[in-house]
Amino acid sequence: MIYKAKLTNQSTKKIAIIASKFNDLVVNHLVSGAQENLEMHGISKENMDIFWVPGALEIPIVTQKIADAKKYDGIITLGTVIKGATDHYDLVINGVANGISQVSLSTNVPIVFGVLTTDTLEQAQQRSGGKSGNKGAEVAASLLELIDIIGQIEMIR
Repeated sequence: MIYKAKLTNQSTKKIAIIASKFNDLVVNHLVSGAQENLEMHGISKENMDIFWVPGALEIPIVTQKIADAKKYDGIITLGTVIKGATDHYDLVINGVANGISQVSLSTNVPIVFGVLTTDTLEQAQQRSGGKSGNKGAEVAASLLELIDIIGQIEMIR
């Protein structure tokens, strides 16, 4: 048997979006892209809750709390970390990526990583609705596929 994730109508799903306020000019576009994609696949705004956190490093702890509550079918994490002249960039990205991964694995809640990691503000703008598309919309689609394939796996049991 072959199982493949599908973008099906998932109107009954409840989705949490966790977004960083830091670099909010970019992150606002990511959130809009995610919301539009979810709506396109049948999820109403009433079934989407957005949690704004101060910065990217705060995303994992809020993700943990939301996942532990078991009230959401999936979680989208969104933010933008722009490289500066210090090692702070690497510390932030590693902390956020590892934290989100640990939460997903320990809670079995589908979580997608939509934190942009760029060298410049211009690159971040391009990935949040510019020439490179909208990564917020892309990770929303990925989450819906992830929810679908996990649902298929659970039906096998």
